[in-house]
Amino acid sequence: MLWLSAALAAIAFSAAQTVRAEREHTRNVLEGTQAAFLASSAAERGLLYVLWGPQAILSDGRPRFWARGMPFVRMSFPSGEALVEMIPESSKMDVNRAQSEVIARLIAALGVAPAVAGRLSGLIVQWRSPLSAEAGLDALYEQANPTFRPPHASFQQIEELLSVPGITPDLFYGRVDRAPDGSWVTRAGLRDCLSVLSGADGDDINSVQPAVLAAKGVPPQGIAAVVALRRARPIDAEQLANLLPALGDAGNLFRIGGGTIFTIRATARVRLPNGGLSELRRTASLTVKMAPRFDSGGYRILDSRSGPAVRPLEETWPW
Repeated sequence: MLWLSAALAAIAFSAAQTVRAEREHTRNVLEGTQAAFLASSAAERGLLYVLWGPQAILSDGRPRFWARGMPFVRMSFPSGEALVEMIPESSKMDVNRAQSEVIARLIAALGVAPAVAGRLSGLIVQWRSPLSAEAGLDALYEQANPTFRPPHASFQQIEELLSVPGITPDLFYGRVDRAPDGSWVTRAGLRDCLSVLSGADGDDINSVQPAVLAAKGVPPQGIAAVVALRRARPIDAEQLANLLPALGDAGNLFRIGGGTIFTIRATARVRLPNGGLSELRRTASLTVKMAPRFDSGGYRILDSRSGPAVRPLEETWPW
């Protein structure tokens, strides 16, 4: 009887563990689905905010929805919360136009050894450059598995960088490193710093990544000043004017607001029955080209994506 009781207890314990695991899995799937729909809704509302922003000004001069230079807005829904970033593509470097040494400085600023950064920069330039007799780097692609040849044409999608030898997922998507004091430090990735849509509109000081500041030649003290100001609130025109000496010769490259192409990226968390927010996050984004006059209401969606959470632009902004 004792052995039978022990066996039945073991079976009951195993069944309870299985049920609990399945229940947790189901709860995560449900929360993930809810967060995905919430993020998609927040991104679409963010597009409306951009469209309505220039026309909706409160009596005290503050924007009712959004204004150029506002890097994000927070949205509250009955079912959860969302952080919606308005990221001008012009705050990133044009991967098809940036000079090799500038790309090398960018990759080095992302934590790659300078010698490796220089080699990776050369491979990126090789990808987009016309075929020539000196195209010796093509052999690296022929050694890959499967083998292929670089197109020797402009990058059409920023994800093509993942096909460049040496560009790892950590370098492209970003990573989290352990700092000497034991804390976790978030590093941006190439997709946060490079774009095929940035053009030459100039960099939005509130959205540009610190690594891009470094690549453009801003000294370390200038980068620290920009990050410190953004931790308090978005930089305004007066603060930018005061920052110019700290930005050095690159100061004239930065301004408030971006061009006409924005990535509207929403990261959402659902509200739990106890009123708190789930730790599970989902992200949805729209890349939109706005009409030259925002108040005309014209826009074209260039890209739409959704999936697991993406680290928000500034590490001090997430909840």
